[in-house]
Amino acid sequence: MTENNHIEYSIPEKSLNPEEPKKKSKKIAISLVVFFIIAFVAFSNQVLTTDHSSTSSWLDRIPIIGHIKHLAESANKELKGEDLDRINILLLGMGGKNHEGGYLTDTIILASIEPSTKKVSMISIPRDMTIPVEDMGWRKINNINAYAEVNNPGSGGLAISQAVSDTLNIPIDYYVRVDFEGFVNIINELDGVDVMVENTLEDYRYPVMGNEDAENYDSRFEHLYIEKGLQHMDGDLALKYARSRHAFGVEGSDFARAKRQQKIIEAAKEKILTFKLLFSPTKITNILDEFEEHVSTNLKVWEIVKLWDMLKNIGKENITNKVLDNSPNGLLLDAITEEGAYILTPRSGDYSEIQYLINNVFSDAPPQLKNEVVEEKATIEIRNGTWINGLASQISLDLERYGFDVIRIGNSSRQNFEKSVIYDLSFGEKNKSLNILKEKTGANISLGLPDWLKEDIEKDLTGETHPIQPDFILILGQDADVTNSGIINSEE
Repeated sequence: MTENNHIEYSIPEKSLNPEEPKKKSKKIAISLVVFFIIAFVAFSNQVLTTDHSSTSSWLDRIPIIGHIKHLAESANKELKGEDLDRINILLLGMGGKNHEGGYLTDTIILASIEPSTKKVSMISIPRDMTIPVEDMGWRKINNINAYAEVNNPGSGGLAISQAVSDTLNIPIDYYVRVDFEGFVNIINELDGVDVMVENTLEDYRYPVMGNEDAENYDSRFEHLYIEKGLQHMDGDLALKYARSRHAFGVEGSDFARAKRQQKIIEAAKEKILTFKLLFSPTKITNILDEFEEHVSTNLKVWEIVKLWDMLKNIGKENITNKVLDNSPNGLLLDAITEEGAYILTPRSGDYSEIQYLINNVFSDAPPQLKNEVVEEKATIEIRNGTWINGLASQISLDLERYGFDVIRIGNSSRQNFEKSVIYDLSFGEKNKSLNILKEKTGANISLGLPDWLKEDIEKDLTGETHPIQPDFILILGQDADVTNSGIINSEE
């Protein structure tokens, strides 16, 4: 790919070795055969083997001719979203028929693929976030699948996909929904997964399945302990790691759980790519059985094959992980309904900030500039000095892409700023970051804090146990309005 974003083709010179074309043709032919076998066996729901120990039986049952014909017919087809360079897939996890509230989707991840750059993003949507649903009013997002299944079995995946699509104003092209039992069994068929545990997880209230109503209250729970570091997990442990909600410290929230769920997905993807699995007919057939019983999706076979080919070589460095949360810089706020139920609502009052995040998740700053900011470890606090709703959040998202550590965002008590202002609390020690900040925001620089801002800071920090002083405070003015284009987009 050239810098002008077009592909250049060249005609290779004639080989001097007459055997070279034959070798290349043979290599390509072998690769195609292997690909067809792997792809169609791994993803065809028509392959059902009763004799799992017989390789010949496994091969005999592959409807390879029909599949090759089908692939040839669909080879030039595009996946939904390819024409827009954005394929969106909703990943859903639920308890299943053996669990109370089995159709509540407590795992909701919007996975997006940008084919042109081979980038992937995963944005976790918390189960308690409320969204408007047609003919149902405002509902917790995890309820939608259950409501749809009660009224029309099998419709839940499409129902929640449509609701998320309408709320976030993006097309949701596909969905994949798996229940707990299928999750556990598939991980076990992979011989477990290797996960880098960021923080030691200790949860004394992990629910024991089947003991939810036990008379002995303590027997309803088990003590879950997972040490920090690289851990090999079987299906049961992986599920517990992904579901735990009552751990001590930073791991004790739904938002931490969402991050762990994304880790499990990435680990499973890496394991699936191993040749040990791909050439194990018994395991592939067993996974197919689990897929048929515990997974539902609107993806067709050829679409799965094409997605697989698109995703298989994408490394971790090209995967962006985000979680919508209620942190100081998060886009959600805690709330209680009139009925006393806990919910999460958009901080801005609408979904514009979340939509901005999703639409710009693949945007990135030039590596050289980002490296300079990261090297100086520049921190920043952003205050909205206008009445433009969500302005601080949008600027925050853009500056994070430049490597700035945004430690706090909020509104300024004075919201009549025409021109943005940077207050340099590093007093010139982080000049590279300061110059980048000035260049990208167009703000004026001030070395001293006015008295009114000092008072606001003292008031805002009241109650904070360990307040952090930022290197810069950026107060946004009317000139910073990025309603139609962000900091990054506006420079391109």
